[in-house]
Amino acid sequence: MIQRLSAGSTIGIVGGGQLGRMLAMAAARLGYRTIVLEPATPCPAAQLCNQHIVAAYDDAAALAELARQCDVITYEFENVPVEAVSQLSGKCPVLPPPLSLKVAQDRLEEKKFLNKAGIETAKYAAIGSDSDLAAALVKFGGNGVLKTRRLGYDGKGQRVFRGAKSADTEGAVSALGDVPLILEILVPFTLEISVIAARGSDGAIAAYDPAENVHRDGILRTSAVPAAISGAVAKKAASMAEKLLNALNYTGVLGLELFVMEDGRLLANEFAPRVHNSGHWTEAACAVSQFEQHIRAIAGLPLGCPARHSDCVMKNLIGDEICAVPQLLGEANTFVHVYGKDDIRPGRKMGHVTHLTEKRSDN
Repeated sequence: MIQRLSAGSTIGIVGGGQLGRMLAMAAARLGYRTIVLEPATPCPAAQLCNQHIVAAYDDAAALAELARQCDVITYEFENVPVEAVSQLSGKCPVLPPPLSLKVAQDRLEEKKFLNKAGIETAKYAAIGSDSDLAAALVKFGGNGVLKTRRLGYDGKGQRVFRGAKSADTEGAVSALGDVPLILEILVPFTLEISVIAARGSDGAIAAYDPAENVHRDGILRTSAVPAAISGAVAKKAASMAEKLLNALNYTGVLGLELFVMEDGRLLANEFAPRVHNSGHWTEAACAVSQFEQHIRAIAGLPLGCPARHSDCVMKNLIGDEICAVPQLLGEANTFVHVYGKDDIRPGRKMGHVTHLTEKRSDN
């Protein structure tokens, strides 16, 4: 159990995007200072933190300076170099623990870890060549999603195969960069959900209600709560998140993405060792958001109640959709968050909006 941070302590955040921004906001509300390490300038988090160290994530001198000034360090995305986090953890507490990053950064190791923790996933196979891919697709009935094992997000670094023949696999590995790959069988799920859950330094766990997610072009578009699932399925989803948190000896918030099958089974897709896009709704529909929950956990504070007071639909504002903010602000029961990004680009998350309605279900 970590020592509780007193007011005025400093929290380091590796990464200066919108998640870092919202973590800095939550930290400030609880009386903490924040220092962000981020190579890009300007960046969303720099607008709200106390200090911005402009340096690469693996800059040894910058990492040492961050560790010197901070009482605890966290991160806002899972592609932070594990070596950098390990370097930091020798000088300052880093939460969630480096193991979480190591597992989440390799999709093959992630699937193995989930299975070892007793969490079911769709079938998968390691792919190193076109012949590996052809053989795996035969076993999977010609249907699968080929993904890079490392990096890749919002649908990048992926290729979908449906009813594929051997000829369809020619050049597939080189097209994705001749890097280690994983093929995941396509499963006939009925919907996608995610659970945002936290584990405190004392081992206490708090899970938010599962959100029903809709993706388009590999990017999360909406998260709705409650999800169209039974209470039993919601309880099972929370139990799976608890298994994962304990297996990682985790401290902080994570997001676990799940496929809901027609028979009610749940298959884990992936997890993110950080606050998660599909949990942004908690900012508007709960007394304690996922961002505050994360700060509470890494600061050694009691976790907050994850119950929601409203039903809601959170929508990401992608690209020039951010231009609709003035109109959205005129709508009742609407929470808008703009990320402060200067450059509007297609496919770029510029903000989000959460529409609240009266709570009608506990699922």
